[in-house]
Amino acid sequence: MLNKLFAALEGSYEEMVALRRYMHQHPELSFKEYNTAKFIQSFYEKLQIEVRVNVGGNGVVARVYGKKPGKTVALRADFDALPIQDEKEVPYKSLVPGVMHACGHDGHTATLLVLAKTINDLKEDLEGTYVFIHQHAEEYAPGGAISMIEDGCLDGVDVIFGTHLWASEPTGTIQYRTGPIMAAADRFEIDIQGKGGHGAQPHKTVDAIVIASQLVLNLQQIVSRRINPIDSAVVTIGSFTAQNAFNVIADKAHLIGTVRTFNDSVRQFIEDEMERIIAGTCSMSGSSYEFRFDRGYPAVVNHEKETAFLTSCAQKVAEVTTIEESEPQMGGEDFAYYLQNVPGTFFFTGAKPVGSETGYPHHHPKFDIDEKAMLIAAKTLGVAALSIHGND
Repeated sequence: MLNKLFAALEGSYEEMVALRRYMHQHPELSFKEYNTAKFIQSFYEKLQIEVRVNVGGNGVVARVYGKKPGKTVALRADFDALPIQDEKEVPYKSLVPGVMHACGHDGHTATLLVLAKTINDLKEDLEGTYVFIHQHAEEYAPGGAISMIEDGCLDGVDVIFGTHLWASEPTGTIQYRTGPIMAAADRFEIDIQGKGGHGAQPHKTVDAIVIASQLVLNLQQIVSRRINPIDSAVVTIGSFTAQNAFNVIADKAHLIGTVRTFNDSVRQFIEDEMERIIAGTCSMSGSSYEFRFDRGYPAVVNHEKETAFLTSCAQKVAEVTTIEESEPQMGGEDFAYYLQNVPGTFFFTGAKPVGSETGYPHHHPKFDIDEKAMLIAAKTLGVAALSIHGND
């Protein structure tokens, strides 16, 4: 059965590339993927595959039923883009100013569409049910996964698998990890209210820039001096704004940043420590503050049994040359919510462009993938979906 799967996927590779390039040219931002959702819906309807739309928002869920009863396997792909200008000079460059697929979600979607078509063609020889989850809004919290789950996308599902095309790793590489593989991703904002004044009279002011600068340094001590070195954590200030004329002492400063953790207790500790440090720094300087800590996605925690199963499946794909354990990644992913509800695993499929030493990183204006990685991802996910029933 796997030979039939592989042959069919190989025969549909050009279609997979065409689907990906169409979506790359027509990207849509998180929660605004209306045309992309219709495109996915139309694909399934033309094949007369059962499809449900507007799942938890713009989500689309298709189902294929094998001839015999068996387990229900879910496979997931996301399809939102990013607010980034596409700077690549390629025929499939984004046609939407300021919006591009800079993370591979177009490739994820093309992979899953062709895999669903293939499994549908083989359904008379298969058992069980195959659920194809096309998720909107992965890039922007609260994300699309949690609303799709609340709307029933996992109803009856026994196991779930997902992959991310990973442009930093060579094509042919499959990276897995049992336990936490991607971090909880939180966002915070800090507003400092001081007392502005003339740049020549600092003694009559409460300088918000100086106070905010102290905060930037003080907050770094949380990870370096308050967190057990065995635990991983990141506190990053990504934006510091205090716009003023050159001879004016600022009365306000605005900081935005992110916290990344794997452990819930560490996550809570950092939030509490931030509040304490901000309050102390502002009290010392006579300023006031507002602090907002918005929890994003939880950590992606893979299940042991399903992860081991996935690695055995990857060994059956000839194009997979390297199967290795991944280091935990500090990036976030709302696939975490699926794994909180059903057993499964999330893995990386190497997709570094040919001829590139490092490739452009995810979320870069020149980001691209080696499209052959989509075929590897489709085969690996396909083996997992079929082999869960013993269909080798």
